Amino acid sequence: MTAVQPQKTHRIEYPERTLKRAARGMKCLPFKLKLFVTMRDRSVPLLAIVDAAGVQNNYARSPLNERSVENSLLWLIQLGVLRREVDGQGITDSFRLTPLGRQLVALWEQSPGEIPPPSWSDRLYNFLNRWVRFPTF
Repeated sequence: MTAVQPQKTHRIEYPERTLKRAARGMKCLPFKLKLFVTMRDRSVPLLAIVDAAGVQNNYARSPLNERSVENSLLWLIQLGVLRREVDGQGITDSFRLTPLGRQLVALWEQSPGEIPPPSWSDRLYNFLNRWVRFPTF
């Protein structure tokens, strides 16, 4: 009988630019690290983040309306941090972390234990990336 070998986990190497853009996007949103830690372990439905539930669950700094939360989560999908959950019926209203999101959460869990606040330049670059789309040739 052969012993079961532990599976090696392969860490995806992302370009530094990708990591910075994703981290910047996460810093500029009104979510707390606990939301992303929970999304690492299980899917989180949209309504658990909306309004008072988001504050009570320690997912958001202040109450956020459904449209604001959904737009923010969709931005994180575009950055490659989140993905939507799919079940037998199709796409659901729940979200989980991608491997990129997991790397950033692991980094912030170690130090400082919370998502660092964004700098002025973080806010500017995130705004430009999110709202001003330049054509790529």
